[in-house]
Amino acid sequence: MANELASQLFVGYSIEKMEQMSKQIHECVQALSEEQIWQRSSENANSIGNLLLHLSGNIRQWIGHGVGGLEDVRDRDKEFATRGGRSTVEVLSLFDATVTEAILILRQMPAQRLTERTKPQNRDVAVLEAIYQVVGHLMLHAGQIIFATKQITGKDLGFFSRDPHKAR
Repeated sequence: MANELASQLFVGYSIEKMEQMSKQIHECVQALSEEQIWQRSSENANSIGNLLLHLSGNIRQWIGHGVGGLEDVRDRDKEFATRGGRSTVEVLSLFDATVTEAILILRQMPAQRLTERTKPQNRDVAVLEAIYQVVGHLMLHAGQIIFATKQITGKDLGFFSRDPHKAR
């Protein structure tokens, strides 16, 4: 019984964080122009557009493929090589569809699957580890997107208010 509750808490919190990060990423992207989402601070840096493509590939590979059994169609190099040419709507739509698909997979997943083994990116991990990797990865890059948006716009986005009723 305790394991079932822990599983439900873990998956529920993972979904909550994915939804929260997705919402914050949306607010950032909507505050920027098409040109700004592909802007790079240097050749060694990633644009927000690249991060969205990268997150989409990562989430689909680790949860869609690794947990949900979908075909692994990721082209990681292309995620970073893209320099524009894709609209904000297109990139956000891909990201949204990927997050929605991953959340659906997690909601439908039986709790006992958390300890099963899977091999995204040829790494032998438990399903729980795959989910944890995705949530941590999403939070990391959401933070980069928030930071870049603040740098570009010069505005406080209000995501981290000390007042819990105002934080988003």
